[in-house]
Amino acid sequence: MPFKNLKSKISHQDYSDKFGNVVKISANVIIANSLDVGIGDTVVIKSLSRDIETLGMVTEVEDDKFFITPFSFVEGLRAKDRVYQKRDGMKIPVSDGLLGRVVDPFMNPIDNKGPIKTSGYEDIIKKPMQALKRGMIDEHFEVGVKSIDALLTTGRGQKVGIFAGSGVGKSTLMGMIVKGSSATIKVVALIGERGREVPEFIEKNLGGDLTNTVIIVATSDDSALMRKYGAFSAMSVAEYFKSRGDDVLFMMDSVTRFAMAQREIGLALGEPPTSKGYPPSSLTLLPQLMERAGKEEGVGSITAFFTVLVEGDDMSDPIADQSRSILDGHIVLSRELTDFGIYPPVHILNSASRVMNDIITSEHFESARKFRKYYTLIKENEMLVRIGAYVKGSDSELDIALDKKDAMQNFLSQGANFKVGYNDAINELNEIMR
Repeated sequence: MPFKNLKSKISHQDYSDKFGNVVKISANVIIANSLDVGIGDTVVIKSLSRDIETLGMVTEVEDDKFFITPFSFVEGLRAKDRVYQKRDGMKIPVSDGLLGRVVDPFMNPIDNKGPIKTSGYEDIIKKPMQALKRGMIDEHFEVGVKSIDALLTTGRGQKVGIFAGSGVGKSTLMGMIVKGSSATIKVVALIGERGREVPEFIEKNLGGDLTNTVIIVATSDDSALMRKYGAFSAMSVAEYFKSRGDDVLFMMDSVTRFAMAQREIGLALGEPPTSKGYPPSSLTLLPQLMERAGKEEGVGSITAFFTVLVEGDDMSDPIADQSRSILDGHIVLSRELTDFGIYPPVHILNSASRVMNDIITSEHFESARKFRKYYTLIKENEMLVRIGAYVKGSDSELDIALDKKDAMQNFLSQGANFKVGYNDAINELNEIMR
């Protein structure tokens, strides 16, 4: 009989939950034994004496023990508490119900709007798409900010960094791009920032409008692992919508906090610190996240903007330097321009888009080239003009640049609540440069 065969088959299987035991606990690492696990496996630590349950990830394995980095705090856990392997691994629930919501890295709602229905699950950690499966970036991606659209044109599927010191205006520019972009779906990851900034960003920078937008939050008071995997979770959400054929805008603030989270994890596991205390794993982790964005043949695209906090406006910072080498372009925000009242303070001479020349018309290219040339001439001779040492007529190109100076500065300025269409920005640029 089939039932007898089934009974015989399952009688030899052990379906009891196997567990290991905690042998040592520190602030950032839990050491356990007696469980067969591998790097990247997800485990649950359950207290025997208290109602405490903590999720963690295996980050190092030795012969007779393994090391766990917890997703939350370890207060209350003790030696001999039990460790269970989580069989479904690192997956997050995804669905259209995420749109308009604010969630944590495991897609639990934190906006008091009720539960979110699930239509499937996505792995948090995935390999980036293969190089030869990537589509050519051959069309522009409108962001609604004329200085970027016209002078640093972004392509659909491009990866761009926004580099700035503290208080220069990253959040404001992020809000302008989210509100003004042509993407059908917008995924925003707020990683390692102050909790106060989350409602401020939603209400002030986005105007409270979360239409077709998902916000994933892991604040500075969350554990290092939550901050690290918050970024990967957000990218998985973007990939879910991309797989349906959507053009997705992915916005992450900030890469620096993400790298700092890995620094905490790496140093706790004994990795050697290198430049500015970052272990090697902090630098190798960046391409694993950033290379998942892009345009895939026959599917949708993820156009990504990653903000990088540059400490002391030092662009040679190891995280800034590594990010710039991976990304397809960089937008540098200047503290000097804020002093002159130019917002957003995009420093066009220090910024670049590596795909711009492939996706714009010849007229647009010539206008952008002239704008950069005239802007450089003004900057180089600014002191001479200010002290009255320059005599008009000495340099015909500088005379043209000075005549266009006011129009060029007005072009670089844009109110935070104003969107300028791509074609309007190009037409305005062409008009100034005629």
